[in-house]
Order: sequence, then structure tokens, then C-alpha cells
Amino acid sequence: MAPRKRILSGMRPTGRFHLGNYFGAAKNWVELQDEYECYYMVADYHGLTSQPHADSFERDLIDLAADMVAVGVRRDLIYLQSSVPEVAELFLLFTMVTPYGWVQRVPTFKEMARQQPDNVNMGLFSYPVLQAADILLVKGDAVPVGGDQDAHIEMARETARRFNRVYGKLFPEPATLRTSTPKILGTDGKQKMSKSLGNIVGVTAEPEVIRKQVLSMVTDTKRVYKSQPGHPKSCNVDSLYKVFFPDDWEHYWELCRKAEMGCLEKKQILAERIVETFAPFREARAELSDEAVKGILARGSERAREVAGGTVTEARQAIGLLPPL
Repeated sequence: MAPRKRILSGMRPTGRFHLGNYFGAAKNWVELQDEYECYYMVADYHGLTSQPHADSFERDLIDLAADMVAVGVRRDLIYLQSSVPEVAELFLLFTMVTPYGWVQRVPTFKEMARQQPDNVNMGLFSYPVLQAADILLVKGDAVPVGGDQDAHIEMARETARRFNRVYGKLFPEPATLRTSTPKILGTDGKQKMSKSLGNIVGVTAEPEVIRKQVLSMVTDTKRVYKSQPGHPKSCNVDSLYKVFFPDDWEHYWELCRKAEMGCLEKKQILAERIVETFAPFREARAELSDEAVKGILARGSERAREVAGGTVTEARQAIGLLPPL
């Protein structure tokens, strides 16, 4: 039997899961974990590029790891990026073979710099190089991503090609693994869900929090009165009915078109379905203590280091560096 292909993915610690986190990444992680050899990372180094203050950082990374476990990610697959120091060494080695222009052209940097003009740090600029190190540290064959990450995965491939050309073949060129991801906008109906924008709907949050978040959602801006026909194709709330009512969303859309259901009622029904859908996740989350989560991260990081140590040793030998003295 051929060995399973290896994949890596990760998420920056920005707090508890919201719908975008779950449907955009974690749900696919769970579905892939029995088919691939998986490494799932709490990317705290990456998080420091936009959240350099420690007042809530530890809380956020524990919350992220706990939510990963709660939604079904296997405990032994989760590790903490900063607990695998080999990634920092490989990142440094990659900076020596990565042209400045490669990093400069990655569109994500410009977007993130626009979002945080007072904190455009070197870590933010070199984010794609560190991401390449994350992937190639475990010799990932593929990375499950959406289309907005294509430039980063191509950067990892270029890094692998450049290193292999200069020092000899060592790294695979990771492929993009396309996953099924519904379009999830924030409660404002305009931008992706983001904790910093305050436009999220939680996954493992308490029911009253979820209800409040859903009721705050912008709905059909063309519809002023309940007696008017709705426009479900352009309504963010109706788009989520496709996700949470996969078998009968058309029924609810038709009620909207016929003015037989108002926007408030639509949101109330949606909120209850979200609360019901994620009830098992909340229950699993409530059973996890902070110490238990730290233990999970420690064990997962030890597993990741077993692979990472070998990769860095091979990279040092290929470059011609002496072993650590």
C-alpha cells in the first residue's frame, strides 16, 4: 500500500471559532484527516504579525486549539507552531534563497499592510517565507486552501524549486488541495467574517451570543416592509439557509419572495438552527480545561518535531553547515 500523502494547514489564533473559520477550514480538516497524514497548526508566530500584545494572545491560542478539538480534529494532529523551533531555523535558511521581489509581489502583504498601517513589520512582510517553511518543514505534499491562498502556495513551490536547484533535491513541491467551501460573509453582508471587524457568528459560543449575532445581520436592503416581496439571491441571511437548510432552503426562499416571511423571522429561524447544529461542539468544548488543551498541544508538537528535526538536519547538510556543536 502506498503511503498516505502528507498535508499541512493552520490558523492564526484570533479567538473562538466563527462560521468562516469552521466552514472555510476546520470542517475540511476533519473530513481530510482519515485520508491524509495531517499536521494542523495553531500558527502563533503568524499571529504575532498582527497581534503583538500578550494581554489576550495566550487566551486566543488556547481557545483556537480547544475549538479545533471540539469540532472533531484529532488531538494528536494539532501542534503549536512556536513549540516546533525548527520552523524558525528553516525560515531563516529560506530567507537566504528567497529573492526580495518574490515576497514583494504576494498580494496578501499589501492587503494586510492596508488593514494595519501602524504596524507594518518585517514579520508581516516575510509572512510568505515563514508559511513556506511551515509547509516544507513537514515535507507537505499538499495544502488544503481556498483560492485566496494560491499565491502563498505558489511561493512555497518556488521556494522548494529554488532550494532544490541550489543545494540538491530535498523538498517536494506542494500542490494546492481544493476543498469544498461555501461562501460565508460577515454579519455586515459585505466582508469576510473577522473578529477584528466584529462581524462574526460564533460556532462554540453560548446560544444567547449566537442569537444576538445572527439578529444583528444585515438582510435584504431592498426590502423596507415585511409586506414587500424579498430578494433572497442578494440577501446574506438567505445565503446561509443554503448552508444550514440544505434540503429545504428553496422553500424558505420562496416564502421570502412571496412576502410570507419577514426578515426578523428569517433570522430567528436561522439562529435556532445554528444553535442546534453546533450544540455537540459546545458540549465537547465545555469539557476541555486549559491544562488539557496545553497537554494536547505539547503532545502534538512533539510529534511534529520528530519530522521537523529530520528535515532541518537534511537542509543543514545540503547547505554545508556543520551540525550544531
